[in-house]
Amino acid sequence: QVQLVESGGGLVQPGDSLRLSCAASRFAFQNYALSWVRQPPGKGVEWVSTINHHGVKSYSDSVKGRFTISRDNSNNLLYLQMNSLKPEDTAVYYCESGSSRGQGTQVTVSS
Repeated sequence: QVQLVESGGGLVQPGDSLRLSCAASRFAFQNYALSWVRQPPGKGVEWVSTINHHGVKSYSDSVKGRFTISRDNSNNLLYLQMNSLKPEDTAVYYCESGSSRGQGTQVTVSS
């Protein structure tokens, strides 16, 4: 069974940066596309970014230019570097691979 464990969330001020990590196990990590999604309070899950197995990246318009997705296939790690954070980025952030999703990490952006 695929296991995904996110970390790195926290409480930050607008304009700050955070880097989220996702540790993956129990599957051939390097062969799969990986994504970050988020769920703002009281709202549904929304897609943030995807990196495919070739390293091609895509971003939602709301984070393009501020967030950077990356992967370390040697260590089965997925990252999301988040810069210039805004209050509207407040959400639980999840990493996904196929139908598997981690437990999430809370990001709160507030002054």
